[in-house]
Amino acid sequence: MTENNNQNKPPFSKGKNGNNMIKPPKFNAYWIYGLIAVAFIALNLLDLGQNPKETSWQKVKNEMIRNQDVDRIVVIRNLLEVNVYLREESLDKYPDLFESSFDSPSKSGPHYTFPIGSIEQFAEQLNKAQERISEYDRVEPEYTTHENYFGDFIGWILPFALIIGIWFYVFRRMSRGAGGGGGGGNIFNVGKSKAKVFDKESNINVNFNDVAGLAEAKQEVEEIVEFLKHPQRYTKLGGKIPKGALLVGPPGTGKTLLAKAVAGEANVPFFSMSGSDFVEMFVGVGASRVRDLFKQAKEKAPCIVFIDEIDAIGRARGKNPNMGSNDERENTLNQLLTEMDGFDTNSGVIILAATNRADILDRALMRAGRFDRQIHVELPDLNERREIFNVHLKPLKLDPKIDQEFLAKQTPGFSGADIANVCNEAALIAARKKKDLIEKQDFLDAIDRIIGGLEKKNKIISVEEKKTIAYHEAGHATISWLLEHAHPLVKVTIVPRGKALGAAWYLPEERSITTKEQMLDEMCSTLGGRAAEEITFGKVSTGAQNDLEKVTKQAIAMVSIFGMSDKVGNVSYYDSSGQSDYSFSKPYSEKTAELIDQEVKTLIESSYERAKQVLRDNEEGHNKLAELLLEREVIFSEDLEEIFGKRNFGKGKEVEEKKIVPPTAEDDNESKAV
Repeated sequence: MTENNNQNKPPFSKGKNGNNMIKPPKFNAYWIYGLIAVAFIALNLLDLGQNPKETSWQKVKNEMIRNQDVDRIVVIRNLLEVNVYLREESLDKYPDLFESSFDSPSKSGPHYTFPIGSIEQFAEQLNKAQERISEYDRVEPEYTTHENYFGDFIGWILPFALIIGIWFYVFRRMSRGAGGGGGGGNIFNVGKSKAKVFDKESNINVNFNDVAGLAEAKQEVEEIVEFLKHPQRYTKLGGKIPKGALLVGPPGTGKTLLAKAVAGEANVPFFSMSGSDFVEMFVGVGASRVRDLFKQAKEKAPCIVFIDEIDAIGRARGKNPNMGSNDERENTLNQLLTEMDGFDTNSGVIILAATNRADILDRALMRAGRFDRQIHVELPDLNERREIFNVHLKPLKLDPKIDQEFLAKQTPGFSGADIANVCNEAALIAARKKKDLIEKQDFLDAIDRIIGGLEKKNKIISVEEKKTIAYHEAGHATISWLLEHAHPLVKVTIVPRGKALGAAWYLPEERSITTKEQMLDEMCSTLGGRAAEEITFGKVSTGAQNDLEKVTKQAIAMVSIFGMSDKVGNVSYYDSSGQSDYSFSKPYSEKTAELIDQEVKTLIESSYERAKQVLRDNEEGHNKLAELLLEREVIFSEDLEEIFGKRNFGKGKEVEEKKIVPPTAEDDNESKAV
C-alpha cells in the first residue's frame, strides 16, 4: 500500500527566457523595525549639521580671539564644553574646517569646540585674553544647556525593551521546544492542542486511488467517509455512526497513508496529530491538550480526529513502576477516555487512530463505544504487491521487459514501504551503472541489497575461512532441498553482505498453522551448517551463532508455548495478550524449568544428529555443491536441481505464496536470509 512519489520542487523559478531565477527571500515585518532603529541611531550618532571641529583653548585664544575672528562663544553648562562661532568673513582663514564633506560643520556654526574644567575658570581666562581688546569688540560668552531628548529617551526605554525582548524570546523558545502549544505559539498556549487541521481549502493530493492493495481495510475506511457524507442513509434505519476506528498493523503497511486518503476524500475538517504531541514535561498539559482538541472538534463537527501512534499515551494503566507518583501519561489517557465516551456527547466526531502495538493498549480504550472497529492492515499478499508495484513504477523509466508479476513474486513478506524502497534502490543502482533504463537485474540487486545488506567483495577472507563458509552454506542448502517440510532454497552466496560472510535466501511456504514435523525439519535445516563443518573439517566455528540462537528460541517455543513436548505436556507459559494481571517472569516451578531445559536440549540434539545423518547419506552431492559455490560464489535453485534432482514431496504441491525474512546480522561470520 503506498502513494505516488511527489517530485521535490526546486528552490528557483523560470524567468521569461527560461533561465533559472533564484526566488527572493520572503518579506518580514521585522525588517521595517530594524531599519527604523538603524535610522534613529544614525541620526543620533551623526547629528547632521552639528559637527564642530575639536580644538584647544590655546588656539582659540592665540589665533581666533587675538585676530578678532570670533563672532560668538557659547558655553554648554551640563557638558562643560564651549562652542566657538566664527565671523563669516573670517572662515577663509581656517581652511581645515571644510576639508571633509562628511563631518564638516555648517557655515552657520558652531565651527569649533573644546572642553573646559569649570565655567568660572573659563570666564576668568576669557576676560584675561580680551584685556587688550576694546569693550566694543569684545565677545561676551553665552550660557546654555544642551538637551538630548533622543538620548534620554533611549536611555530610559532601552533597558525595558531589552528585558521585554529577552522575556519574549525565552518563552517563545520554551513554547516551541519544551512547551509546544498551538494557536499563538507562546507559553500561555502550552495547553492548547497542536493538531493540524485540514479542511476543504487544504491541498491534500492523496485519495483512495493512491492506496494500492488492502481492499478490506480500505473498504472499512471508505465507509467511515460515507457515514459523514450521507449520515441519513444509516440513521434512518436506526443505526449510529461509529465513534472510532483503530488501524492496527506492522510498520510500513500504510496506516498513516489510509488516514491521509480519508483526509483527501472527506469533505469535513480533519484533525491530525501524533500521540507524542500530548506528552509534555509540564504536569496537566497532556490532559489540557486533549480537552482543547475535542473542544475544537465539537465546534467543527462533523469531523475526523486522527491520532497517529496512539500507543504513546494509550498504554495499559497500572504498570508504572513509580507507584504513587503522578503519572502524566495516565492522566492524559484518562482524559482521552472521558472525551471519547464520557458523560458528555461527541456527536459527529469520529476518532481514527493508528498503532503497531495494539497488544499494549489499555482495555478501556479498546472497548466498543470508543474504538468500535479494529481495522487490521496486514502485509500485502501477491496480488496486492503487484498493485503496489504498479503505483511505484509509474514515475520510473523501465525496461519494457519488466513484469510486475515477477517482481511481486520476488518480494514476499515485503510491506508497502519496503516495495517503495525496492523501486528507489533499483533506480539508484541503474543510475550508478549509467543506464538509460531500469532493468530486471537492477530490481534483483535492490532486493538482495535490502534483505542481506551491502555487498563487501573487498573484505579480506582467507582461503580456509572461505572454504569453511562454502561448506557451511552448502550444508544448509543440501538439507533444505532434501527434507520435505524445509523451506526450498532460492539462492546461496558466500559474498559478504553487511556483517554476514555468507547468506542463503529461502522462499517459505505461507501457512496459517505449523505442525511439529514442519518445525523439526526447519530446525534440522538450520543446523545443517554446523553439521557440515563438523563432518567435513572435524571441528566447528563461531559461524553458526545465528543458527544456534534461532534453533534455541524455536525449541523453547515448541516446549513452553506450543505444548509440543510429551514430558512437559499440553501447557503454555506465554501470555500473548500482554494484559496479564500477573508479572511473573517464570510462571512455573524450578523443577518444571529443569524439565523444559532437558526437553529443549533433547530436541536440538536430535535435530543435529539428524542433520549429520542426512549429510553423510548425501556426502557426494554436498561436496559437489560446496565446490561449485567456491567456484561461482553464488548458486541458485537450478544448480541444486542438477545435483540432487527435482524437489517433489507428497502430492507434488507447489509453493504459491511465500515470505522472506531478512537475515539477522551477527558479530561472527554467518547469517541466513530465511
